Amino acid sequence: MTQDPHTPDPAPHKPTFGVRLRNNFLTGLIICAPIAITIWLTWTLIHWADSWVKPYIPYRYNPENYIKFAIPGFGLLIAVIMIMLIGTFAKNLIGRSIVEFGESIMDRTPLVRSLYKALKQLFETVFAERSTSFKKVGMIEFPGPGSWSMVFIAADVRGELGHRFAEKGLKDMVAVFLPPTPVPTAGFLIYVERSKVIELDMSPEDAAKLLISAGLIPPDWKPKGAALDG
Repeated sequence: MTQDPHTPDPAPHKPTFGVRLRNNFLTGLIICAPIAITIWLTWTLIHWADSWVKPYIPYRYNPENYIKFAIPGFGLLIAVIMIMLIGTFAKNLIGRSIVEFGESIMDRTPLVRSLYKALKQLFETVFAERSTSFKKVGMIEFPGPGSWSMVFIAADVRGELGHRFAEKGLKDMVAVFLPPTPVPTAGFLIYVERSKVIELDMSPEDAAKLLISAGLIPPDWKPKGAALDG
């Protein structure tokens, strides 16, 4: 049967009161949960830093001993200032000599030596001013052909690994970090040919949001030259 064109469309189905309550709750949860979690994480970080730093502040220099109430974040502020001062001091001749002396002691200490070297290399790689580690996002075929996974491009392959790959005819290899969803802090280190990595324009921050949300929050993107064409 064909519907008479003159017959009015049936009225749209009105959601029940329970459905409206559920939708309102979910809307409020989407708004409130990120705010609450952000505040909680920030507050936790501040208190964690305060608990570590405040016990080492001399009594006379701690303003809380005079105003009789706690100042949240004071310990974190002192820690930031101290780290900046140490960084400034380490750049001059005397500071470098002291740092080198401390590192020589670390190099002679069993167990501590390996841990210190690994951590130092990690921080130097990640925070180097000219480093591109984890600043680029890409896609690789994983776990099999036709399936693609997002990765963070870590670094070019050097040293023994680069030599071993070259022996196999693989001369342009790159290390990538494959994080899981929704917790991208653990994952797999994979070595692939650079030609098999599709580099993306999105930032690591946008990629992390996409991973944490399990693909529900794709970043905004415009093809290069789209603004000029429009």
